[in-house]
Amino acid sequence: MHGLQYKINKKATKMSSSVSQISQVLQNKAAPLKDRFRALFTLRNLGGNEAVDSIASCFDDDSVLLKHELAYCLGQMQNTYAIPHLIKVLEDRSQDAMVRHEAGEALGAIGDASALEVLSNYVQDPVVEVAETCQLAVSRLQWLAQKSSCETDLPSNPYSSVDPAPPSKLEEVTKLKESLLDDTLPLFQRYRAMFTLRNIGTTEAVLALAEGLRCKGALFRHEIAYVLGQIQSDACIRQLQANLEDTEESPMVRHECAEALGSIATSEATAILENYLKDKERVVRESAIVALDMSEYENSDQFQYADTLSKMNNGQITGCVS
Repeated sequence: MHGLQYKINKKATKMSSSVSQISQVLQNKAAPLKDRFRALFTLRNLGGNEAVDSIASCFDDDSVLLKHELAYCLGQMQNTYAIPHLIKVLEDRSQDAMVRHEAGEALGAIGDASALEVLSNYVQDPVVEVAETCQLAVSRLQWLAQKSSCETDLPSNPYSSVDPAPPSKLEEVTKLKESLLDDTLPLFQRYRAMFTLRNIGTTEAVLALAEGLRCKGALFRHEIAYVLGQIQSDACIRQLQANLEDTEESPMVRHECAEALGSIATSEATAILENYLKDKERVVRESAIVALDMSEYENSDQFQYADTLSKMNNGQITGCVS
């Protein structure tokens, strides 16, 4: 027993050291954004309260894109320790709508009923994207409490994401598409159809999803772009490009289209992204930078965590110590 305990403690010490090292990259405002993003997702994968505190410490950054991704990662970690951090962000009206929205979504992703009261306070928020996000999060928490045990035949999620809504029951793509595009239905119901189509993942399903990029509601269109990025099908490149190049489109949607193209990572998608490295919207410019790094990662055999540590130890990331 003592030997086993020693090994566990030694592993915990090594993990803590790794979290500390990676945190330096994330918290270093002089480091390239793409390196900070790699550090962020490495911390998400490492997990634990120390990683949560490190991620949450960066909500004072001036990059809306980074803060949006901080909240996303905290939600995906599903650690209840993050709830107070996320509530603070949701309640802070000085934060950008993209950041507050993601904090609300993250509270829903964690799935703990203790967040229900706070989320309910924002279902009528003046910022429509925040209000709709909190409505979805409340619906998810209610579904987890009431229906999740009854709906046992739902299609499985081939991705590792925690989604804002569960998938609906498996139906023909044409039926799911009807639900997806029907803006008279509750948003939670449309999201369920969206994630079922995402899980199906055929070209027919991808093209059905891509039609959602023309629907009302920036929050809805941004989620469509997100799931298209998850699928990584080149069948929707033109549709993503159309929303990205539309300067009248919400930055929330344009940024997600850029990241989706980075995930698809074909030469065509990469060529499109290179046109947006100097976009007038900062969140779009930064998304293009991160998306191109994502594209490079998808087309290489890099290992994110080892690569980040290697850059630190070789002095390639300024202001960090090994």
